[in-house]
Order: sequence, then structure tokens, then C-alpha cells
Amino acid sequence: MEQKKNKLLQICGILMIIGGSLQIILSIIVILGLIVLLAIAASGTMLLFISALIIVVSAIVTFIAGIVGVKNAANPAKAGSCIFFGYFCIALSLLGNIIGILGGNSLNTVSLFTGLVLPGLYLLGAYQNKKLLD
Repeated sequence: MEQKKNKLLQICGILMIIGGSLQIILSIIVILGLIVLLAIAASGTMLLFISALIIVVSAIVTFIAGIVGVKNAANPAKAGSCIFFGYFCIALSLLGNIIGILGGNSLNTVSLFTGLVLPGLYLLGAYQNKKLLD
């Protein structure tokens, strides 16, 4: 008998694939802009470079998390990997916001909200899947 797919995990996974893809494209644009900035003025760009690296890592993790969520929406045995990726996405979102604040920006509540809500719903779906094993 085939296990019914967890719709919350599947929908969040699809949204994370879309968001991760867009984030990868935008991070490439940011890196290209950073290269131009480094060519013009080499000072004061280390924090920007660290931010760009976090954006790239976050984009890749979000994309992979989405794929893992969609692939394993009907597999409660793989809920642990979904939970890991959900918490990893939340940690990267918090880290990105902290670095932004350290860089002199104000707290971006929209970015914080979107960086926590979708992975939070993804985690909720993963925990619902895990509960099916118990």
C-alpha cells in the first residue's frame, strides 16, 4: 500500500525549489556586482563577500531542501533529513539577518519573516511525516 503524500511538505518543498532557484540566479548577479565593486574599490568589501557566500550557500540549501521535501513527502522514514534541512534553512536565514545588522543595516523584518515562515511550515510537514512512524 502506497503512503499518502504529506501535502504541506510537498507544497513547501515546491515553493522552496522555486525560491532556491530564484535565489541562485540572484546570488550570481550579486557576486558579479561584487566583482565589479572589488575592481573599483578594494576596501570595505569583506563583509559583502561573506554575505554573498551566505546567499549562495542559503540558495543551494533551500533548493536541495525543496527537492528532498518533494521527493520524500510520502516517505515518513526520510522525515529526519527533511527536519535537518528545515532547521539548516532557518539557521542560514538568521545568520544572514545577523550579518546584515552587523554590516550596518536595520533589521529587515520581511526578510526575517519569509526566511522563517516557509522553512517553519516545511518543518511542520516533516514532523507530521515523522509522527506517522510512531
